[in-house]
Amino acid sequence: MKNKLSDLNDHLFAQLERLSDEDLKGQLLEEEIERSKAITGVSKEVVSNARLVLDAEKYKREHGMTTGPKMLE
Repeated sequence: MKNKLSDLNDHLFAQLERLSDEDLKGQLLEEEIERSKAITGVSKEVVSNARLVLDAEKYKREHGMTTGPKMLE
């Protein structure tokens, strides 16, 4: 899987569009709201992980390191 943060952005806007559908009512609306909550939760974790990788890269550069933990490569 080769997803990028720009893909996440696309997914979030697509979900926003689905929630904005004025014809969505009742149970279908409730299901879409639950889906949105799940997407939001996963999205927060993806962003948090991206922040960790960015912070590690900044740390490496600030301290003149050429390598870091293997899991961040």
